[in-house]
Amino acid sequence: MRKWNTLLSICIIILFLIHAVAGGFQLMGLLSGGNVILSVLAKIMLVFIIIHGVIGIKLTWDSIAACKKSGVSYYKENRLFWARRISGFAIIIFILIHVILFLGKNDGVYRLNYFGTLQLATQILMVLSLAVHIITNINPMIISFGVSKIKEYAVDILVVLSAILLFTAVGFVIYYIRWIIW
Repeated sequence: MRKWNTLLSICIIILFLIHAVAGGFQLMGLLSGGNVILSVLAKIMLVFIIIHGVIGIKLTWDSIAACKKSGVSYYKENRLFWARRISGFAIIIFILIHVILFLGKNDGVYRLNYFGTLQLATQILMVLSLAVHIITNINPMIISFGVSKIKEYAVDILVVLSAILLFTAVGFVIYYIRWIIW
């Protein structure tokens, strides 16, 4: 199950990169919205995220059951494990908010939902949760593929992902400013 989850994670990351870059350009007003291909990719990514979440919940449940069975939890020693689980749970909440914010159809016509300070805060928190989740999971993901030079690949991947996450956060801020000005 862990190998499937890893493959699923790679697919999610690839779809996320496409979604984040295209979405960032749309938020900045540099790309027109309503692209059918991007919409289909976002829906596929959402299905993958749901499956990934279910697997994560199952693995977490198994870990908690093992802790209860052994009678020892080692919470302090497993801080990274819990950071992964908590950030993943936060992402689920923020993705739901993200979908609600940007899925603005009314009577079959696409309409943008209001994007104020609270909405900006939730989207920045989503980006931060994604950053924590990806950063804490990148090494185990690389190891699961049998890559021996972890540091070499991890740093490159983290730099690219950090740049895209920053680009997305800037896109949300510009979108917010566009709402305030217009």
